[in-house]
Amino acid sequence: MPPASPLPPIQLKQEVLPFGTQEFHIKGVVDERENKKAVAFLLPLAPAAGTTPQPVDLQNGSVAALETYIQQSLKQNQKLRPVVLRLKEFQLTEAPAEKGRVAGKAKIAVAFAVRREGKLLHLFDYAGSASYSRPTTGPLTMVEPLLRRMVAGSLRYLTTWVEQEAPHNEKLTHTIKVHFEDYLRHQDDDTLFYDPNRPLTWNDFQGGSRVSGSFAASIFPGLSNDIQATVQDGVVHVLVSTKPYILRNLSKILPSAKTAYSLNHEQRHFDIVKLVSEHYKQRLKPEKLTLEDYESQVKYQYLEALWEMDRLQKQYDGETGHGTNTSAQSRWDKKIDDELRALKVKL
Repeated sequence: MPPASPLPPIQLKQEVLPFGTQEFHIKGVVDERENKKAVAFLLPLAPAAGTTPQPVDLQNGSVAALETYIQQSLKQNQKLRPVVLRLKEFQLTEAPAEKGRVAGKAKIAVAFAVRREGKLLHLFDYAGSASYSRPTTGPLTMVEPLLRRMVAGSLRYLTTWVEQEAPHNEKLTHTIKVHFEDYLRHQDDDTLFYDPNRPLTWNDFQGGSRVSGSFAASIFPGLSNDIQATVQDGVVHVLVSTKPYILRNLSKILPSAKTAYSLNHEQRHFDIVKLVSEHYKQRLKPEKLTLEDYESQVKYQYLEALWEMDRLQKQYDGETGHGTNTSAQSRWDKKIDDELRALKVKL
């Protein structure tokens, strides 16, 4: 039995697909198939040539052929999101069938991933299949259209999926915007949040008069925050609500120390927390955050703020002698007021 003549490579024909995208472009094709030898295993057209399928690949190889087909057939903007097509399976196999016919079965399996900040983020997996029947003597005209239709089907599904997901799917985001809110609501009788229009009063010192050590007064300041992230039209909006506060039940004063000077010293402890919260905001610039890891980056900057607050509070009390050094207290008063004005916290 003479060997069958080799079948020519399959050339995917260029076409204008009846759909386009305004959300992404195909950056490339990655071949991850276990068998990269061929995309089709076709039976010879001559009956005498046997029933062993011949391997037939796409012209110029699968990756180049698919990239060329997509580039020429799909309307896309190269400035939009780069999506990579990861080819998991793409194969058409023929086998003898009843009544002198040939049965063809084709499968495609791809994974789509978006390239963002140098990494590939998996979006979804797609799989499709198709079959046909032809006479033993041919022709093979249905092979190329079937393979092409399966690739086009995956692209159509991708287009629909991205259009539906782009407004709210975080993997498809391309920009970060950070918004800040100064928390001023007073819902807890024990917690007083910083308000530049509402300075401390002695009524806020509700912890009694048992002050530790030789101090005349003490307050319990702190800084907390809430972080909420939402996605809208490809943008991650990060809302950071900063909460400088004092706890009234832990703030104490000796009855003999209720002077304007002492109250000012304690107010400056509160002002320092506010300054630290403003420094925290300044470090949360969108250009310093990544879409992949912005949550942990924001949390790390919050820890930095707590360390800064502890350092400045100790420095303040150390230099002013807990308020006993009046000249140092004046310098700190001016320093704090100047920065509060520079940050537009205080007029």
